[in-house]
Amino acid sequence: MKITKSKIILITLYFLIIILLSITIISNIYNSNNIIKNSQCITVEKLVEVRGSSLSGIIEPSENIKILINYYECNQVERNDIVAYNFTGNEVPIIKIVKGIEGDKFQLKKIDNCYNILINNKIVKNSKNIPYCINEQGYRMLSLYEKDYNNIIPKNTYLLLGNLATGSTDSTRFGLVDKSDFIGKVIKVK
Repeated sequence: MKITKSKIILITLYFLIIILLSITIISNIYNSNNIIKNSQCITVEKLVEVRGSSLSGIIEPSENIKILINYYECNQVERNDIVAYNFTGNEVPIIKIVKGIEGDKFQLKKIDNCYNILINNKIVKNSKNIPYCINEQGYRMLSLYEKDYNNIIPKNTYLLLGNLATGSTDSTRFGLVDKSDFIGKVIKVK
């Protein structure tokens, strides 16, 4: 039996098609396991139930959310992103809103009986348009960063707040945070 050039080409094409189909099927199986592949970035979706109430008005206790784990390995942190943060001493991550990003002008200003946080000369407010009212302890914590960084939030560093105007376990208690401690981006489940 004589094998011609055209038969070799057809056999080669046949095997290439089988290989490509196999790769596509394996890729679909891989992606269907809640793994999102974005070029060199792999993000895993994790469904969790919210325990705390610091984001009330945006995300309520017992509500389900998705955490896109490792999302910030390949994506920029944006103002008002809700992030899962690895807070030292907590077994479970905390979720907070990014209110200040790298390069922002950062100030504290006493108005009446509390301190307001100013980002780029504007008072930072929660989702109900109420200014955050920081107590003396929160002021002492954040004023260290204000002085040390000449009123500019440094690279890969962020101001995280809850949605309660009077504060929560957030940057007013633990200071500005580094991006490396972000577990992922939080998405509300509808």
